[in-house]
Amino acid sequence: MQSFGKENHTSVSEFILLGFSSEPQVRMALFIFFLLLYLTTLVGNGLIITLIFLDSHLHTPMYFFLSVLSLVDMSYVTTTVPQMLVNMWYPRRTISWDACVAQMFIFLVLGIAECILYAIMAYDRYIAICFPLHYSLFMSRTVCIKMVTVCWSISITGALIYTVFTMRLPYCGPYKINHFFCEVPAVLKLACVDTFFNDQLNFTLAFILLLVPLSLILASYVCIFASILRIHSSKGRLKSFSTCASHITVVTMFYGPAMIMYMRPSSWCDPERDKKLALFYNVISAFLNPIIYSLRNKDVKGAFLRVLGNRGTAS
Repeated sequence: MQSFGKENHTSVSEFILLGFSSEPQVRMALFIFFLLLYLTTLVGNGLIITLIFLDSHLHTPMYFFLSVLSLVDMSYVTTTVPQMLVNMWYPRRTISWDACVAQMFIFLVLGIAECILYAIMAYDRYIAICFPLHYSLFMSRTVCIKMVTVCWSISITGALIYTVFTMRLPYCGPYKINHFFCEVPAVLKLACVDTFFNDQLNFTLAFILLLVPLSLILASYVCIFASILRIHSSKGRLKSFSTCASHITVVTMFYGPAMIMYMRPSSWCDPERDKKLALFYNVISAFLNPIIYSLRNKDVKGAFLRVLGNRGTAS
């Protein structure tokens, strides 16, 4: 028999997302800020995808992966921010059980995909710089499509394991999630049972899905930097470093907060800090990616000018 004060998850109809503040004025200011941030993120990443599609100079493996990353980032923020904006506008701040499960699963699929995409992009730079003569062979269109397919397969599998083992637990009222969306660590805090197994499972998955790709990225860049240092021309070295600088920047922004969130013991949980960390690898990184890749990338800026020039000529 179920003990008093505890309800099985099948009887839970909705959760309350506490978000960032209950003060109406603060919530309205945050609403405006995050709405502008969200729209800018969609425009920036959408522009990257459009430029890569329209400009034939960008039809290379590097920019194919960048377009996939931009699509992931647009979907990533759309999974969380619209719900957060609704909860800031309406005081009830609820999310249904089904919507919470869907949000958790989609968020994890996209987050894991981003982790693996960064590793694929590092491998792409490794082949381009260390084996330039074999680049077209190793990074053919077929190989690129297979890489992205494997990326999505791993992402869906990992997200399914995370979600099933989290949402199968019994949860206790009042079902208040101290977060702005249904993220695994925040939801697990409401469990009526010991979550030791989930903590161990989550750490193991994070090790595989975060540390393994990060190790591949680091190994790729060790080889890349060793190869760059052998270039005699200082101009050649500078060009090679610049092509990698943007990727290193976004990897650092994403992996740091994500590892703190998913690889620390549950006893170290701090809801306010966790919300800021989640904002950084979910919202801020997606906002900054187009800026970093466009401002530090002559190819993207050149494509933008060419597209504008073609439109001006056509008109």
